[in-house]
Amino acid sequence: MTPQESLSQNFASSSSSLSSGSDVCPVCARFARDGCVDLGSLADDVAKLIRANAPGSDNFEEICVRCARLFERAKDQIIQDAAVQKDGSHVLSTPLRLDADDRFTGKGVTIAFLDSGFYPHVDLKNRILGYRNMLHEDGDTSSLFEPDVASWHGMMTSVVAAGNGSLSNGFYRGIAPDAEVVLVKLARTGRITDQNIQDGLEWVLANREKYNIRIVNISAGGDDEQSYLHDPLSQVVEECSAAGITVVCAVGNAGHLPNHPVVPPASAPSSIAVGGLDDNNSINRAKRGMYRSSYGPTIDGLQKPEVIASSIWIPAPILPNTPTAQQAELLEKLDKSSDEDLHSIIRESSGIDPELDAALDRPPHIIRQIITLKIRRENVITANYKYVDGTSFSAPIVSSVAAQMIEANPGLTPSAIKRILISTAERLPHYEVDRQGWGVIDPRRAVEMALSEAPG
Repeated sequence: MTPQESLSQNFASSSSSLSSGSDVCPVCARFARDGCVDLGSLADDVAKLIRANAPGSDNFEEICVRCARLFERAKDQIIQDAAVQKDGSHVLSTPLRLDADDRFTGKGVTIAFLDSGFYPHVDLKNRILGYRNMLHEDGDTSSLFEPDVASWHGMMTSVVAAGNGSLSNGFYRGIAPDAEVVLVKLARTGRITDQNIQDGLEWVLANREKYNIRIVNISAGGDDEQSYLHDPLSQVVEECSAAGITVVCAVGNAGHLPNHPVVPPASAPSSIAVGGLDDNNSINRAKRGMYRSSYGPTIDGLQKPEVIASSIWIPAPILPNTPTAQQAELLEKLDKSSDEDLHSIIRESSGIDPELDAALDRPPHIIRQIITLKIRRENVITANYKYVDGTSFSAPIVSSVAAQMIEANPGLTPSAIKRILISTAERLPHYEVDRQGWGVIDPRRAVEMALSEAPG
């Protein structure tokens, strides 16, 4: 009997009255409509893993079938490759936190990314179909290989969507790790203008057939609020949609401001504007809250965002060959070393982190405290990944789900993709509808509905 068959047998024999929906699972805070499983019926390592990832919960002996299956599927990778937090829980990957359907990986689907700059991270290896630098008429490609400040943002957005997690044995991957990508550099540094984005979108339109582009991700906002009736950028967004390209836009991070404006291209009618969810790096829905993302209505009275997705605690790659990469590597090495080796490691790495250099005269337990504080302050997960936040990273998560949906049903139109994402989303209780639109995306349900949709 395989482990999966054994687990299914446990589910069947352990299902209890929780299937009535009268109680909630202590791990995910969902009603256990499919029944529950006794932790004692699971393998010890799975049970321990489940308890470790429900910090703050009271002692419990049963969980829902959904959570048992999720942790059983991911057990080996979590134990081997997930970073462990100080409370004993694990830094979960985006597909795990959103319970994405791992049958689909975006294979055969091309996503174009418009951003300030890019770097060919190893997690995208062999899947970069094209690169266009809009700052040069001749399409100079040398800037793709320059690990400068402008490269980092686009590298992260593309890898959050389509990275294969190669530097974590596949654990910190995106939801569409087999999707192909086209990278369009819009600007050097600083603010990206409406004209920059419009130029990039027009290039995507002109090259959509060459690269078979089905999705374009824009993790940038334009200049000011505009009516789509008179705004050239919004009109190009509509052209993209009419041509079969799904346009996914970050809604912005101005939710803390009195007017919290939504600007083009996110304000365009056919775009999928994505706001931010704070899920506290947990699958527990009771811990979900809102991120400070912008929201509508727009000048034209449109509700934006349409959906929200994880926008904080997002695992993303560190730009290689930078001081930040050196610091993260040192912090991980120190965190995993014994107390007696701390001083020698810091001496050997002199100049990488001045605060650690200054702590050489401190005892090991003080140095250990400094290491812990710095890991938290710098959002380090491992030597290769760190936490990032902003709707810049919730948008590529939605783009990756759209890639799954297109792989499942290549005939889906942009309007069908938007409708499915909206109809399968789950609203957060206790938060205004204006801020969250139709709610948190549900990748698994969205793919299931895409499969059942009639082609075209």
